[in-house]
Amino acid sequence: MGCFSSKPRDSHRASQDVFNPEKVDLDNEKRGEPEAVPTFKEYTLETLKAATRGFSAELIVSESGEKAPNFVYRGKLGQNRIIAVKRFPRTAWPDAKGFSDEAWKVGQVRHERLVNLIGYCVEGNERLLVAEYMPHDTLAKHLFHWDKQPMSWGMRVRVALYVAQALDHCSNNNLRLYHDLNAYRVMFDQDGNPRLSCFGLMKNSRDGKSYSTNLAYTPPEYLRTGRVTPESVIYSYGTVLLDLLSGKHIPPSHALDLIRGKNMLLLMDSYLDGQFTNEDGVELVRLASRCLQLEPRERPNAKMLVTALTPLQRRTELIPSSTLMGIARGPNMPPTDVPVSPLGEACSRNDLTAVHEILVKTGYKDDEGTDNELSFQVWTKQMQDMLNSRKRGDMAFREKDFRTAIDCYTQFVDVGTMISPTVFARRSLAYLLSDQAEAALRDAMQAQYVHPEWPTAFYMQAAALTRLGMDTDAKDMLKEGNDLYTKTQSSFLLV
Repeated sequence: MGCFSSKPRDSHRASQDVFNPEKVDLDNEKRGEPEAVPTFKEYTLETLKAATRGFSAELIVSESGEKAPNFVYRGKLGQNRIIAVKRFPRTAWPDAKGFSDEAWKVGQVRHERLVNLIGYCVEGNERLLVAEYMPHDTLAKHLFHWDKQPMSWGMRVRVALYVAQALDHCSNNNLRLYHDLNAYRVMFDQDGNPRLSCFGLMKNSRDGKSYSTNLAYTPPEYLRTGRVTPESVIYSYGTVLLDLLSGKHIPPSHALDLIRGKNMLLLMDSYLDGQFTNEDGVELVRLASRCLQLEPRERPNAKMLVTALTPLQRRTELIPSSTLMGIARGPNMPPTDVPVSPLGEACSRNDLTAVHEILVKTGYKDDEGTDNELSFQVWTKQMQDMLNSRKRGDMAFREKDFRTAIDCYTQFVDVGTMISPTVFARRSLAYLLSDQAEAALRDAMQAQYVHPEWPTAFYMQAAALTRLGMDTDAKDMLKEGNDLYTKTQSSFLLV
């Protein structure tokens, strides 16, 4: 998406449709109908005071890790648009024209990977910037202060790629300098997609600093010259890669010592065990190391980073960010109907741990009645080996060794003398938990073919479709599964 051409500075200019984020209520942050991001404009101080309830302390949000007086407020324009308003002291930008010129420059460059700037205000001593509001916190919150669970490998790679894409887009539009890039500058929109804050694109204020006071994370050339360069931006990006790899704020010098000593496992977040291939882990560590080279000319540029990171998304590129982040996406999130079975309820929440527990407890009782009659000759020649394969698969499935479970169940299925919908359902879940959603969907459909009125087959299809981002189809599968479950329960009551 290209940059926008410069517009006349008309504060009364009508909005133009650019992107379509959804509306959010200021108090409960629920989404409504889509609304376009408006054309960049100048706002009056009165308008922004009203939007933030007089700059109420209750509406201060954490955006960049900065302390007072550079507060960021959540606000509401009109009935529906939620905004973020950053308020500077006059001493930070004494030159009103310089502030407005810089704001207009940044405001014309927009992209889906950026938290886009939509306006500014200069009145008296007030210097304010207005941007899109991101409801799902910062990368720092999700990496260092998470509430429910740590961020998955797939999402961390996505953050790395999307931030590199944002930097590349800015560089292509003559905004090559980003000031103090860190985990607080990356935020998550209502769909869970990571975006880079536009506030860091503003040229450094007269009495401010381009980097935090922690010298351990400051590009070495900045310590010598006090100047931000495109190469120093890449160094800061390297520190963000370290944050993603380790799950904590680790000094680059220490990280490089670990990398040189081939102690990659000591660098990696232990939560990520088993979530990535060795090749992918080595590649991301290599990229971090290149970004942190002492000699600026030895560091890659943003375009090279995008090229290197794109293949690392191959396993999760079809999975929505909201799924990777565990974020419900409003009215389109399945199901709209209340689930009537424990398995349906677990699938509706995309709680694969609960699905696993239910499938283990259920066992093979639902295989009763399927056509599995075997001749004595088949029994004597093949049955024992086949049942042993299934038994090994069941053991691995219970122990959550899903790769082994897939191999053993595949041996059972390939023989073909017994048909088990339960094996297909279990292998489907094992595929889901191994980031193979398409294979999971095929197995769930096969379970339905074998047992056409089995609710579990529909529930597993719903889980796979949700992982693939096909929410409407997932909702339909959940409804069919619930209908079959209700029908089954009614039959039991009539007996």
